[in-house]
Formats: sequence, structure tokens, C-alpha cells
Amino acid sequence: MKAKTMIGFFTAALIFVGSVTAQAADYVIDTKGAHAFIQFKISHLGYSWLLGRFNTFSGEFSYDEKKPAASKVKVDIDVTSIDSNHAERDKHLRSDDFLDTDKFPKASFVSTGFKVMGGGMAQLMGNLTLKGVTRPLTISVRHLGHGNDPWGGYRRGFEGETSFKLTDFNIMKNLGPASQTVHMYLGVEGIRKK
Repeated sequence: MKAKTMIGFFTAALIFVGSVTAQAADYVIDTKGAHAFIQFKISHLGYSWLLGRFNTFSGEFSYDEKKPAASKVKVDIDVTSIDSNHAERDKHLRSDDFLDTDKFPKASFVSTGFKVMGGGMAQLMGNLTLKGVTRPLTISVRHLGHGNDPWGGYRRGFEGETSFKLTDFNIMKNLGPASQTVHMYLGVEGIRKK
């Protein structure tokens, strides 16, 4: 469930990575065209993986190739849009056993720093707010590419990974030691603002 947090959040991190040829620019994450995603997986009792995603989120980022540390990203996630491909399970995940979306329908990630690691990789640091709790989160990001698109725009893409404990965000439902950590995989494609 936390995955949602990440979510979106990780995506933001991706924007910082990588060498870019453009000057400082602002980007809107392309969720309208479904060219971005926030996915998660968590072990089910240690016997299999439960996979899911957050279908609704939005975000923006700014990137300055000359001053990557000055780049910024913000992602907002509609936690109620959690989708594990099973309606009854999704209902349970929205309950107070897990995400408690009646009280906490939104999650967000706001960047606080960025560190280039080399080889197109970087560490994106920020604060993830989920279920009313705000904690620092680091996302490992990779710059995938950038350039003109066929519709007259300019795009930049990243991918990222992170993980966190459910209990870090007051999700106390205990399904055993194998099911305590959520792994997030994020994909972000941003369209440069004109």
C-alpha cells in the first residue's frame, strides 16, 4: 500500500539524474498519456508476491543540468486509486487495517536533495507523507533519456526504486516477517513546459 507513496514520489527523483543538454526547465509528469506509473510489490506470507499500483497521481519537476542539486520534484498520489487487480482485496487495503483512505486519501512526495552517483545513477532524497505520517525516503534513480517527441514537445524519462517498512507509516497489520517491507518501482516521463 505504501507503494502509493512512493510513488509517485520516486518518479520525482528520476528527474534529477543524468546528464542533460537542456538548460533549467520545468516538466509535467505525463499521467494523461499513461507514460508514468507507481507500482509496488510486497511478499504474501513469504510464498508469493502481491503486485499493485496507484492509478491516479500527478506531479511536476524542475531540472537544471548545471545545478542538479537545485532540482525539485513534487508528486501527489490519490491513495484511493490503489489497484491490486482484486476488488475485495483493494477494499481491504483501503480500510483502517492498512491505508485508511477515508481519513488519509492522499499521499505526497517532496524532494529535499539530490546526489549524482555516476553512470546515469543518482540518489533522490525527499519526504514521503503517507497515512498522516511524514518520513524521509531515498529513491535510487536512473536517467533513461530525453529529447523531442513526435508532437512538438520535449520529454525526459527516469526510473526509480525504493522500499520501506509498513510500520514506518503506521500500517500495523502484521502478516508475518516476510510481509513487512514494501518495494516500489517508479517510471516517470515528463513533458517540458513551454
